[in-house]
Amino acid sequence: MPLLEARGLVKEFPGVVALSRVDFDLHAGEIHALCGENGAGKSTLIKLLAGIHPRGSYEGELRIDGELAAFRGICDAETAGIAVITQEFALVDELSVAENIFLGREPRRGIRIDWLEMHRRAAMLLEDFGLRISSEARVATLGIGQKQLVEIIRAMDKQSRVLVLDEPTAALTETEVAILLDHLRRLRAQGTACIYISHKLEEVLAIADRITVLRDGASVATLAARDASVPLVIKHMVGRELAELFPRRAAPARDEQPGPAPVLSVRHLTVARARGESAFLRDLSFELRAGEVLGFGGLMGAGRTELVMHLFGAWGDRVSGDIRVKGEPYLRPTPRESIARGLILATEDRRRYGLVLEQTVGFNLSLSSLRNLRTAGGRIDQPAEFVRNQHWFDALRVKAPSQNERVGKLSGGNQQKVVLGKALMTQPAVIILDEPTRGIDVGAKVEIYELINQLAVEGKAVILVSSELPELIGMCDRIIMLASGRIGGEFVRGQFSPERLLAAAMAARREAPRGE
Repeated sequence: MPLLEARGLVKEFPGVVALSRVDFDLHAGEIHALCGENGAGKSTLIKLLAGIHPRGSYEGELRIDGELAAFRGICDAETAGIAVITQEFALVDELSVAENIFLGREPRRGIRIDWLEMHRRAAMLLEDFGLRISSEARVATLGIGQKQLVEIIRAMDKQSRVLVLDEPTAALTETEVAILLDHLRRLRAQGTACIYISHKLEEVLAIADRITVLRDGASVATLAARDASVPLVIKHMVGRELAELFPRRAAPARDEQPGPAPVLSVRHLTVARARGESAFLRDLSFELRAGEVLGFGGLMGAGRTELVMHLFGAWGDRVSGDIRVKGEPYLRPTPRESIARGLILATEDRRRYGLVLEQTVGFNLSLSSLRNLRTAGGRIDQPAEFVRNQHWFDALRVKAPSQNERVGKLSGGNQQKVVLGKALMTQPAVIILDEPTRGIDVGAKVEIYELINQLAVEGKAVILVSSELPELIGMCDRIIMLASGRIGGEFVRGQFSPERLLAAAMAARREAPRGE
């Protein structure tokens, strides 16, 4: 008998059928992967299992141990032994790591919280995951990858019967992924059932026992992982075969490849988190030319996000070094000045820094380029704004009823398209993409890869930050691997290999890792 069983699930929202007769089952001691494009219905199914959409708001049956489950809310699902780790963190930034891990189930001595025991147990869990941060650190000070691990640790320590992981490795490097997968195998051996959702299909095949594919809100196939392959899963996901994940780039529409003068030049850059602190980024030097895609990789804490945030003017205090944009010195970067100079950043954390979730798609698309839409009287030319928004809405194939749709209601892949559209509407010369395919499906990834290639062909200079080595190898002309705030190695196409890149990423790991 399945531990968990869903039969004929149908969930509708106004004008949208999110689930259309979905069937799914899960056995104790099984890792069952759930795959599908953004908008396929995965998130809706999870919300049913988690009690977010209560019984009565959907059709069909959900059973636990053969008994009909009637979850009225999240607490009912947790009481039944279901723990969910979502893509959007449920952490309290102002509390410590230990307080977040044990929130609501703090160890006690009598009626008082046993703080020493809480931090002792938290430190053990952090060490078990290879996460070298203090249990007393405020969550607000952590990088996105570290927050992801804290979220995972909290859920796994609840010892639930069913663990649902939604894109758990999207922000993790290969080392952290390996640690997580080892823990999941251990839980499987102990009888815990896991629902594993990931767009990284090689990872799915490595960890799952079975794979269920959703497409357009319906379950279209359930496969034994041992009999599946990446092309087969993709074919079920998109209803067609994708011949090549990383599309080939056409030759630039000019004679030089690339042009001789760097668009962005960085020399001996050293940066601290704040004035008076020790340096975090040290002696970084590189150049970026028009028509080039330059990749930055590295392990968690290497400094990738800090570097691009500093270039954009949103992080750190420069200790020394020189930055030049189009040959002109850039002494004190600010986001406003960077946009004016033609340098734009599409941030890693789209929901926190990239979008105003309660506003419309159109509002978000034009948000960074309003200075170009002002009339002589200082007002926004709304007809012109609508036309430009519609151009990028159509060009990026955003799946939404119109640009008046609230952006928070879109799938992750379509939110990412809005982030990219907002960046491109500033008409930049240098485009920095920090984890642009994080947490989105393979179909949306291919569209973003095609966009990156098109930008390079048009003569834009692109920086691509990614924790996925295949993505860097498939898309970049050069790759720089950061290691503990320094350059561990630089490679040109023809020199790329996962082994070389990983060795460079670990070149300076003798130092303690730091948050990204």
